[in-house]
Amino acid sequence: MRMNLPVIRKTLEYDTWPVFKAMLKEIGLARQHLDSYNTFLERGLQEVIDAFKGFEIETPKGTYEIKFGKIRVGRPRVIEHDGTYVENIQPSLCRLRGLTYAAPMMLEFYIYKDSHHIDSREIHIGDLPIMLKSKACILSTMTPEQLIEVGEDPDDPGGYFIINGSERVIVGLEDLASNSILTSIEESGGVTKYIAKILSVKGILRTQVTVTLRKGIVMVEIPWVPVPIPFIVLMKALGFEKDEDIAKAVSRNDEILSAILPSFDKAPKIESQEEAIVYIGNRAAFGASKEFRIKRVEYILDNYLFPHIGTSIEDRKLKGYFLAEMVRRVAELSLGLREPDDRDHYANKRLRLAGPLLAQVFAKAFKRMIKDLKYQLERRYTSKLELAIEAVIRPSYVTSRLYKALATGTWSLRTTGVTQLLDRTNFLSTLSHLRRIQSPLSRTRPQFEARELHASHLGRVCPVESPEGQNIGLVKNLALSAIVSKERPTELIFEVLLSLGLIKLDEAADEAWEKGAKVFLNGNFVGFALNPEEFTKKFRELRRRGQIPEDVSISLKRPKYEGDYAEIYVYCDAGRVLRPLIVVKNGKPLLRKEHIKAVEEGVLSWRDLIKMGLIELIDASEEYDILSAYSMKELTPEHTHLELTPYGFL
Repeated sequence: MRMNLPVIRKTLEYDTWPVFKAMLKEIGLARQHLDSYNTFLERGLQEVIDAFKGFEIETPKGTYEIKFGKIRVGRPRVIEHDGTYVENIQPSLCRLRGLTYAAPMMLEFYIYKDSHHIDSREIHIGDLPIMLKSKACILSTMTPEQLIEVGEDPDDPGGYFIINGSERVIVGLEDLASNSILTSIEESGGVTKYIAKILSVKGILRTQVTVTLRKGIVMVEIPWVPVPIPFIVLMKALGFEKDEDIAKAVSRNDEILSAILPSFDKAPKIESQEEAIVYIGNRAAFGASKEFRIKRVEYILDNYLFPHIGTSIEDRKLKGYFLAEMVRRVAELSLGLREPDDRDHYANKRLRLAGPLLAQVFAKAFKRMIKDLKYQLERRYTSKLELAIEAVIRPSYVTSRLYKALATGTWSLRTTGVTQLLDRTNFLSTLSHLRRIQSPLSRTRPQFEARELHASHLGRVCPVESPEGQNIGLVKNLALSAIVSKERPTELIFEVLLSLGLIKLDEAADEAWEKGAKVFLNGNFVGFALNPEEFTKKFRELRRRGQIPEDVSISLKRPKYEGDYAEIYVYCDAGRVLRPLIVVKNGKPLLRKEHIKAVEEGVLSWRDLIKMGLIELIDASEEYDILSAYSMKELTPEHTHLELTPYGFL
């Protein structure tokens, strides 16, 4: 017998529907798209520009240097056939006339000649499609009455684009979490290999490092080096010249070290950091001069090995500690002290929404435009270079690639179907489409585990809505209670960790290494906490008081064997799927009936409940470290949280 919503509400100990309704009203069902796109406007565009910095041109009259400044997105506009601009174009007009709802991007160019600043100006570099109801959209500040006047539905959530008159929505992509170590076991030719991989991401740069343990030998695959490098050699290249220092960086446990002992015994006889760099250079730049080989390897170590940790010489030691952590995990894996990571668990996944996806296309298009600009300036050299830039720059490089990506959904040779025509069959179809997510895995392979419902999907992914056929389990929808995290400043969270007693990795003494818990911030090994239980508790108290953003998570993994480290994981990155839970203390929920009545009467808002610490947003990683009750009847003093509502699971 099917139960309707009123019947379900009567069966609950106390009715939380007003709270859930307030959440849906305040946040909206397309908020994940809008937040991601707004972050792209605020920081993503500028990060791409900053990654390129500028370029130089050699001319007979001296060296010109062009540097990039701030990028600005203007108001939506279209260009008529006679070349005139129509400013503040309305989306409804774009739908009727088959136009693209976009705005100009203006970039500051600073021109230097022989290191002397000679000119600066703002130049149009292309048009950016505007997401409806985002900060750059003219509809975002309109009242419902004004929206009706301009031909828009006041209940329309936005979160989509208008390309050539058609409404296109970006379908979120499930991706493995970047900057986090993932372990696995592979059988090959009767030999077992224990593997740790990481996709290191900093801005638009993405590199992968793989550590493999086979018969006690640890080898490392790093970018731009065609063959695996012995772990010991790479550690010495990073500044760990003594075997004793390398062993201590991996573990203080003799059993762990015994699993990788052959790596030390059979390592090449290298005594210094320079010898190790030359060894790697012989494989990275074979046949080149010694000086070139050394510079090449140093550039790779600084810029392509774990770029998320840093890109300076001072960061090499920290990279060595992180590499040692990867080796420790494969050693534990080989001894049966650690289970392989579950790639289908939502703690190990992130959603790539409009912001990161558009940044990827924009970076490629901008790179090509700058390459063409440099070529044109060198070919058509003029004494008035500042005038020449506007004459030869081709904004169409950026505009056409952004338009094409959104119009076709093709992001790369392997990534297609990223955008789709928005389903306007009815209002529910539209909302469903805006909540849709998809896996990049091939539809033609079985891959049963990836298609099955996972325990970590509860409250994050709808267990019912998935198409039949080859898309089943790979195309899903976010649950009603699911909220996608925004990117928060890592520096701010790091300062909070320091205030709670974090011992920096490069300042840690033997006591921290022997008794402390390892602390990871967005997957990066940043230091130790001597009292992990108290450290985690104080962090959550700060979050509940509103001193830390509500979508920052913390979890504590306790030791599993004697000599094991406790591990604290803090995440403040974008794309984590969170769900709201009621905070419980001493077996009683902090959200009481009077709070619910205040929400129903409009005295309290959803945001107020978060700020008061009555409700918390929990991601799949933190869910490891809590005990949540399904109903009031199940509550015990050991429980830390209570489910907000069962109908939020769908």
